[in-house]
Amino acid sequence: MVNETTTQVHGGHELLLLNSSTTTTVKPALPIHEHRMPLSNLDLLLPPLEVSVFFCYLHPAPTMAALKAALAKVLVKYYPLAGEVVPNAAGEPELLCGSRGVDFTEASAGDAMLRELRLGMVDEGVQMLVPAKKSGVVSVQVTKFKCGGAVVGCTFDHRVCDAYSINMFLVAWAAASRDAGHGFTPPPPSFSRSLVAPRDPSPRTPSTNALIDRLFSPLSSTPLPPASVSATAINRIYHIAAADITALQGLAGPGRTKLEAFTAHLWKLCSRAASGGQLLCCMGMVVDGRARMSSDGAMKTYFGNVLTIPYGVISRDDLGRRDMSLADVADDVHRWVREAATSEHFRGLIDWVEALRPNPAAARAYLGGTGGVEAMACIVSSGMGFPVGEADFGTGLPVFASYHFPWPAGAAYVMPMPSAHGDGDWIVYVHAAPELVKVMEEDPTVYKALHNTYVFG
Repeated sequence: MVNETTTQVHGGHELLLLNSSTTTTVKPALPIHEHRMPLSNLDLLLPPLEVSVFFCYLHPAPTMAALKAALAKVLVKYYPLAGEVVPNAAGEPELLCGSRGVDFTEASAGDAMLRELRLGMVDEGVQMLVPAKKSGVVSVQVTKFKCGGAVVGCTFDHRVCDAYSINMFLVAWAAASRDAGHGFTPPPPSFSRSLVAPRDPSPRTPSTNALIDRLFSPLSSTPLPPASVSATAINRIYHIAAADITALQGLAGPGRTKLEAFTAHLWKLCSRAASGGQLLCCMGMVVDGRARMSSDGAMKTYFGNVLTIPYGVISRDDLGRRDMSLADVADDVHRWVREAATSEHFRGLIDWVEALRPNPAAARAYLGGTGGVEAMACIVSSGMGFPVGEADFGTGLPVFASYHFPWPAGAAYVMPMPSAHGDGDWIVYVHAAPELVKVMEEDPTVYKALHNTYVFG
């Protein structure tokens, strides 16, 4: 094992992580018969991206031994996470399921105290608290602090699972740590690809095809943004008070959800952040299809990607007009989300990918939609189902939790989730261009800096 250290100046203190010296592999508690599992057509719409989550625990924090033992147990049911992604004969990614296991890194923060972390300033050190996955489907890192607190971080391959699936796994892992046999036992996940199988023949209608062609495109015909766009992005985590979210919802008009109001407000901020050449602003929203595809709850435990990304494009000047109210923008958000949130859209999308295979495709919203790569683009993904209230690994609930998703794309990525305090406040992860971050921080009515007094009390 290599005794390797990484340092980062953080809040006036040096954060010291001893990373690779204690990396082991946690295998499933029972052997897994090696076999291949195809990714679904909806999985194939995801490029090779990695998404991370992390939980902060005060003393007494979960122990390494307890976390490892529970992980080994839960990997028996969540066995694809113990495998790896490999190419099939056509060059498409698929799962090689087996007992490879999950890389588990035990790290130390040296003399740093958990309360010293400036969690809102992600680029200063939070990124050191989640593992850089080198192989496999998921990696885990647990970082211990001098105070006895700890951060539990996980990094997943997005091609295998969406946020809903990640949440299922985290809840099951935490339950196993608490010896769930004496209490709540989460239902087992379903990996049945028949739930998302293509139809033959496909009954797609012209209107279904038109919407799919608007929202998705073969990669061969999709221009990519310059690498410099994502390289300059900034990562932040903000705090939004429950009262401010309620006020936004009131301004958005009757019948509008908090997420629609939040998205509309962010869209208007994009118009202020757009540079001279960005005449159009594209706003997309990630929509989960489980309840849309199956009203009887059959997909409630389905593990995989069940996502679409509808979007709207409005000119920068129109969004910035004084007479373009938040309610007007929220109406537009509601319209394009509603037209994609149907069973027929998701079923048709599965059929469309089947006809295109093995050629890959992607969501147009990543690249500005009809506005193209020159548009100011932003994606909102709701993390309001984030299981912060169920992430008790046997020593109590976390004081803070968040996603971390610094994806290599030109579009901004914004993910609101519930505060660990259970007070109705939101925690919002942001990966965006400096111009958009600046505008968000200049808006005193919504985005608040994440202070340690709020996080740690």
